[in-house]
Amino acid sequence: MKHFILGLAATLMMSTAQAEPTATGDLGLVIERAKGSVLLVDQSDRAALARIEGLGDLSHASLVYSPDERFAYVFGRDGGLTKIDIVTRQVVNRVVQAGNAIGGAISDDGKLVAVSNYEPGGVRVFDADTLEIVADIPTDSKTIGLVDAPGRRFVFTMWDTGETWIVDFAQGAPEITKIPDMGKNPYDALITANGRTYITGLFGEDGLTALDLWSESPEPIRVLPDYGRGQEEMPVYKMPHLEGWALTGSEFVLPAVGHHEVLWIDAETLTETGRTKTHGQPVFAMARPDGRQVWVNFAHPLNDTIQVIDSVSKEIIHEFKPGPAVLHMEFTPRGHEVWISVRDANKVMVYDTHSFEKLREIDADSPSGIFFTARAHRTGL
Repeated sequence: MKHFILGLAATLMMSTAQAEPTATGDLGLVIERAKGSVLLVDQSDRAALARIEGLGDLSHASLVYSPDERFAYVFGRDGGLTKIDIVTRQVVNRVVQAGNAIGGAISDDGKLVAVSNYEPGGVRVFDADTLEIVADIPTDSKTIGLVDAPGRRFVFTMWDTGETWIVDFAQGAPEITKIPDMGKNPYDALITANGRTYITGLFGEDGLTALDLWSESPEPIRVLPDYGRGQEEMPVYKMPHLEGWALTGSEFVLPAVGHHEVLWIDAETLTETGRTKTHGQPVFAMARPDGRQVWVNFAHPLNDTIQVIDSVSKEIIHEFKPGPAVLHMEFTPRGHEVWISVRDANKVMVYDTHSFEKLREIDADSPSGIFFTARAHRTGL
């Protein structure tokens, strides 16, 4: 018996010594929209590690990460919610929870995953471990701009009714606060990194609307009420993504709707401080993590180009053409590199953000969103 126990202990010690720990801090996933797959990538090695398939329609997909950076929750356009284990590189669970979904969020404690739906509308909330439904919140409207907020809350807005709802799960059962009169046809929204300010862009009227979530009773705050598509509505070839709206020092920068420019806004007073003319209609205007630069990509048919803006002078300091259909950009956490998805070249391209030198190309099938695991520790992502 003694020999058996010693042998078992030796086997366990050998297994422990031989086990290969897997670090996930420099990994990421790239959406391959045409194949319904994601590509697991390593940002330090600038390499693709694996392809994970079977995720349904990813034509407008996004994802969030669990706090331990092991699991990704992918929100597909077909209403699919897929949980991926990036350590074992496989799908561990999948539910089709609606007919048409537009994105999702994970609570600050990592326990709840919420999905925003166009069809049938509303938000559905799931247990992050099991993907069993926790709450079904109908809204009688397409629901956009879903973000997580501190205190186990979710915030989202209705396209049809112009309301924003704050849903609080701190006590278990959801408590809903409804805020009317946010504006006509909100199309997207964002939350600042400190979780205080929620801003939604308006498609049906000029301007944007903000909420101060630190207030006991948040009220709509009009931002740039005289700016937008104007009296003669301008064509919009692709709706800009407000998630790219970022803080650069004391100012926000955001892509304009319909105009060939980005806007600069004082972060404290929410008043305009400047405009920068751009190559086309901006889709993403994303600040490098240190805030020193803003990288901008554009809507069709000018979507082969990227411009880089200096956040102090507000002037364009670099322009280049990575290839046809530049869809998304993702900075490494400290901003020394940027990864760019070039859909129609079937490539993800990696650039040095200081020298602008191209460092690597990675094959990917119709790549769109790029998501590094560092997002797990940021509010609103």
